[in-house]
Amino acid sequence: QEQLAESGGGSVQPGGSLRLSCVASGFALDLYTSSWFRQAPGKEREPVGCLSNSDGTASYADSSKGRFTAFRDNAKNTMYLQMNGLKPEDTAVYYCASRPFLQESRIAREYDYWGRGTQVTVSL
Repeated sequence: QEQLAESGGGSVQPGGSLRLSCVASGFALDLYTSSWFRQAPGKEREPVGCLSNSDGTASYADSSKGRFTAFRDNAKNTMYLQMNGLKPEDTAVYYCASRPFLQESRIAREYDYWGRGTQVTVSL
């Protein structure tokens, strides 16, 4: 049974940092394609960063590029999202997701396994 569980969300002031974690069970992250998504109230779920199953390199959405870093620890079967320079518009529920395919995807409906999400709130 493939499962994902996010943690590390919370409240932070603009310009602050958070590190989100996502622990995978029932499968190996380095054999799947995994991504971080987020969804703000009244908004569609959008991609944040996508990790390659092969070398672990990440690609990023324009909104997070240069501020966020996605990476994984294979020994812990855990993926992370380091978020720096947070802005109020980053406020959302953040999800990790995986799919058992080699090809990466930024499309939410193409992912098979999802965590329940962790809330990130950026405000004064």
